Amino acid sequence: MQKNLVIVESPAKAKTIEKFLGKDYMVTSSYGHIRDLAKKGFGIDIEHQYKPEYEISPDKKKLVADLKKAAKDAETVWLASDEDREGEAIAWHLFEVLGLKDKTTKRIVFHEITKTAILHAIENPRGIDINLVNAQQARRVLDRLVGFELSPVLWKKVKPSLSAGRVQSVVVRLIVECEEEIKNFKQTSSFRVTAIFTFTVDNKEYSLAAELPYRFETEEEALAFLQNCKEASYKIKSIDKKPLSKMPAPPFTTSTLQQEAGRKLGFSVSNTMRIAQQLYESGKITYMRTDSVNLSQFALMSAKKEIENMYGPQYAKTRQFSTKSKGAQEAHEAIRPTYLDQQTIKGTADERKLYELIWKRTIASQMAEAQIEKTNV
Repeated sequence: MQKNLVIVESPAKAKTIEKFLGKDYMVTSSYGHIRDLAKKGFGIDIEHQYKPEYEISPDKKKLVADLKKAAKDAETVWLASDEDREGEAIAWHLFEVLGLKDKTTKRIVFHEITKTAILHAIENPRGIDINLVNAQQARRVLDRLVGFELSPVLWKKVKPSLSAGRVQSVVVRLIVECEEEIKNFKQTSSFRVTAIFTFTVDNKEYSLAAELPYRFETEEEALAFLQNCKEASYKIKSIDKKPLSKMPAPPFTTSTLQQEAGRKLGFSVSNTMRIAQQLYESGKITYMRTDSVNLSQFALMSAKKEIENMYGPQYAKTRQFSTKSKGAQEAHEAIRPTYLDQQTIKGTADERKLYELIWKRTIASQMAEAQIEKTNV
């Protein structure tokens, strides 16, 4: 009899976690969700408070049978799916389908796949968070309600094979409304005047672009103004130099990682998340679905040590950023490398590029402000 059975979502994660746990633990994978809304009919009992009607996916029946047998033979079952609503729902579905008991089942979550994090999770198990489960079920039910009701209308009225959903339908409406505003916009013309001045200060030549603070309604007015400028003389009224400091950007959240990976690396959103998932499952970065900019005390101290080693203590400045978005999960961490002393990793070219982007952003967030001199002429 196996003493402990640990069930995670992906086989890649299972392999990584198995390295940290001893011989008393068997780690296996559910390969994502094991059941979904029934495909025949609506899959939702609308007459009874929209109760979901689930069925085990045909391709998961053998896996479920194997998991049932392994769970029956184990003294304790540890549900270790991700800590977001999808992961919580997977844990709940496993509990229901495998016929698990509260007494012998424990739910564990971790933000990074390291030995310290895994052992800490096992020492601090919790129950299944039914609120998160209900949030996932509500999302899934809404997907089905909107999709089943609207998609057939699209097939008849627009084009076969089109789909509608709770998000994309709203987005399409917003796009249409914006397009209507563009079509109805009444164009007007105006003329702006810009100039480039060159001057010398302290034997150093400068070039300064300036724009007139108002615009002309007609081209004739703009040209008349320029004609007057030909005979005008210009002088510098004042030169003001003052020091400024620039704060570094906070560590990455899911959305800011997607934006920067697209801007700097040319990665699509789906490609960024796929690579981040691989980095997370191999224990290289923390969980990649987060809206928090917090860093743990371990990460703050690691970043400080790394900066001091590379540049000196004057360049290190430990700071904790706060999340501005309403409803953000402050208990979670931002996306960061699990070990900040590893500047590079082994892996594919894309994995190395994304990891380097995350490493630099994390380190930069804990550095002293950039010192800048601003000159106003």
